[in-house]
Amino acid sequence: MGNHTTVSTFLLWGFSSFSDLQDLLFVMVFFSHVTILATNTSVMLAVKLSHNLHTPMYFFLCGLSFSETCTTVVVIPRMLVDLLSDSKSISIPECATQMFFFFGLGTNNCFILAAMSYDRYTAIHNPLHYSILMTRKICFQLMMASCITGVVVSLCIVLIVFNLSFCDSSIIQHFFCDITPVVSLACDYTIFQKMILLAFTAFVLVGSFILIMISYVFIGSIVMKMPSAKGRYKAFSTCSSHLTVVCTHYGFAGFVYLRPKSRDSFREDMLMAVTYTVLTPLLNPIVYSLRNKEMQTALKKALGNICRFSP
Repeated sequence: MGNHTTVSTFLLWGFSSFSDLQDLLFVMVFFSHVTILATNTSVMLAVKLSHNLHTPMYFFLCGLSFSETCTTVVVIPRMLVDLLSDSKSISIPECATQMFFFFGLGTNNCFILAAMSYDRYTAIHNPLHYSILMTRKICFQLMMASCITGVVVSLCIVLIVFNLSFCDSSIIQHFFCDITPVVSLACDYTIFQKMILLAFTAFVLVGSFILIMISYVFIGSIVMKMPSAKGRYKAFSTCSSHLTVVCTHYGFAGFVYLRPKSRDSFREDMLMAVTYTVLTPLLNPIVYSLRNKEMQTALKKALGNICRFSP
């Protein structure tokens, strides 16, 4: 990387074009981040403290909450600093590190969602053998497979991006080191490298989404064969929260990473990125809490325990 690079630092231009709104943006993003940390931590504590939630579905939900919390920590604190600072510079090693963790955790989130859909399929298709098919060991293996996939994919992306030569400009038209704004600064970015990066993003987004849809096709076919309307409703209700999260997550991420890019789309992508770095991690625990009585009960119990032991 050092042999090819002629630019030593980048500028995260981000929201600099909204100079009059930066204080307001700081307040909004700050309180959103605090809420994300509070809600996701509450979900993890509720799952940990309630024995009723020691099931595969909540194990994956706890893993998703932790991973999404880490994703926001990678991006949002730096965004908050840049909103208040005149110096928005970031060194190339820092930029590479941020990109590595962001895409590693993002890939992990996608495949955890895929594992959750498989868990729902197993619960509906084989309810009597569910505890045998979804043991703690299998759940842990699925979680580790998601993590390893995230590390491998993210490492490949970072190696490709930061072996390019950056010699045209140092201004990144984004509030974090995303792929397209960074590679647009390279002077030796070829169609071959572009296709490889697109293949990695398609593997993560399209590949995990196909796995989710396969599970739901089988779930749908099983549910439609159920003779009882009450049984069909109960089966669909166990999947509704997960489907809501999937639609939100893949809708925003797919729009940003899978559509054709141009320099004119950077600002639009940046505004859309706010949704999946701030809004999605904020909505996920709320969706699971509002639509799940077991989670509501566990959250009340966890908050009660915290209030009891607080001074």
